[in-house]
Amino acid sequence: MTGGEKRFARRLEAKLEDDYLVWYDVPVGSRGFHPDFIVLHPRRGLLVLEVKDWRLDTIKAIHRFRASILTARGLVSEANPLEQARGYACAIASLLQKDPALVASGGHPYAGKLLFPWGYGAVLANITRRQFESTDLGEVLAPHQVICQDEILEDVDTEAFQQKLWGMFSVQFGEVLTLPQIDRIRWHIFPEIRIGAAQAELFENTEEPLPDLLRVMDLQQEQLARSLGEGHRVIHGVAGSGKTMILAYRCLHLARAMNRPILALCFNVPLATRLEALLREQGLEDQVSVRSFHAWCRSQLVHYHVPLPSDGKDYADQLVQRVIKAVDRQQIPAGQYGAVLIDEGHDFAAHWLKLLAQMVDPATNALLLLYDDAQSIYGKSRRGKFSFKSVGIQAQGRTTILKLNYRNTTEVLRLAHAFAKDVLTPADADEDGVPLVLPESSARHGPPPELVRLPSFSAEADYIADRLCALHGEGTPWRDMAIVYRNHFMGEKLTSRLAAAGVPVDWLHRSHDSRRYRTGEDSVKVVTFHSSKGLEFPVVAIPGMGYLPHEHDDPEDEVRLMYVAMTRAMERLVITYHRESAFVARLAR
Repeated sequence: MTGGEKRFARRLEAKLEDDYLVWYDVPVGSRGFHPDFIVLHPRRGLLVLEVKDWRLDTIKAIHRFRASILTARGLVSEANPLEQARGYACAIASLLQKDPALVASGGHPYAGKLLFPWGYGAVLANITRRQFESTDLGEVLAPHQVICQDEILEDVDTEAFQQKLWGMFSVQFGEVLTLPQIDRIRWHIFPEIRIGAAQAELFENTEEPLPDLLRVMDLQQEQLARSLGEGHRVIHGVAGSGKTMILAYRCLHLARAMNRPILALCFNVPLATRLEALLREQGLEDQVSVRSFHAWCRSQLVHYHVPLPSDGKDYADQLVQRVIKAVDRQQIPAGQYGAVLIDEGHDFAAHWLKLLAQMVDPATNALLLLYDDAQSIYGKSRRGKFSFKSVGIQAQGRTTILKLNYRNTTEVLRLAHAFAKDVLTPADADEDGVPLVLPESSARHGPPPELVRLPSFSAEADYIADRLCALHGEGTPWRDMAIVYRNHFMGEKLTSRLAAAGVPVDWLHRSHDSRRYRTGEDSVKVVTFHSSKGLEFPVVAIPGMGYLPHEHDDPEDEVRLMYVAMTRAMERLVITYHRESAFVARLAR
């Protein structure tokens, strides 16, 4: 920010109430226009402002479109700030007016135009009102559309400051924008915050059909994604709070802002594949490398000619240890990446995180860690207790907690929480620790989860196959369905049963290499509890509840696993069993 922009931003923050929304220097539409400030108020309307730090003696000439300004580099030509703001405001208004939901209908005094006023203005941060009026600037810059230096002082009256802003409008409607209407505005002018929609060439492709339900980041998610800033950052987010979406947004932002390679890591291979496909759609595959952690370790060893370990049960651990030792002896260089972003950080061991912190270029120092201890499913020995500072992550003062769950309906989330509530006890931690956060529902509703008892596991497989076929007949695509299972025989049985029924099925398990996960293929996905992490489907079926928990596994870890499996269901959850078990009793209580 320039000095004038900083001062004006402070006045906006201090003098405007919480129902104002303000964006600073955010690209608008596919052309990437960068208004200095966009101000939106549900009752007032939308305002575009340009700020100039010009002084009176540096303005050598000014006309409607251009100004000649004396700078340290000599005389330069710059845009007239009022004309610049007008151009941005007109482009935004033209874009929004193509949405019928934002246009006044017949009977309204402004029928056919936007439902809300829009305006534009300029801020002359180093020219007082008296100086302005002593010149002929008012012939080029309409006085009521200009805010001067003495009108953005710290002690300026709040009402007077707001009146300066809203005096820039030529009309006042007196109506109030609803929250859905505000989301529609955000959906149009900031396409990068859309959920599940490709970036649209909005200023050229105005014929794009609008979805019935506009899904955008909520304001906290958008603010977080835009304002992460420099340094190490940690986001503690519950399941379904949009952590992976924020990571993808951050990759896009960093790829535009820096010329260095960027590394995005997950623990789960299917999640890494899904994220890689998402970033490939944005054309970022050459700059952003997306890997599962162990795949990245292997690629480092191969690239720097470090011998791979022999196959065996400790192969994965040996991969990691060899990379650590090679970095210590500088055979593998540290600081390789302009930014490192880590999803599923709750499943990363402390020494993994310490290794990755060393991979960030100190010149950029950009590290983002996404964390949800409630989804940590790989055992207490791996999780352990540690501080972020102890592994080289300096995030004090730069942590955020996302509590609102958007993935699941209230009904699904209520069942999952009731099932695991004695294990997922909320726990606070200091800013450098790892808190356990319980989710809050976004109040989206759907059908109640189904818990169905059947005479045998074969009958469970038949029921699930028939249930999915029925849902498909009602219009649900195969790609929106998944079967999440705990034991290998369950996946094998369900896959065979679906194939026999003519259902396209994609069975993802380690022996079939889950890197083949194809996000767009219209098939039912059959995945293990572990491999389902980070994924989501409108319909999820979980078979074999009567076999759980495993008697030789830690009961708390088994509950966490089941919690993860249940929260993969966005709308409909079907659970089957044919015999009683501790988990069945938990669900029925």
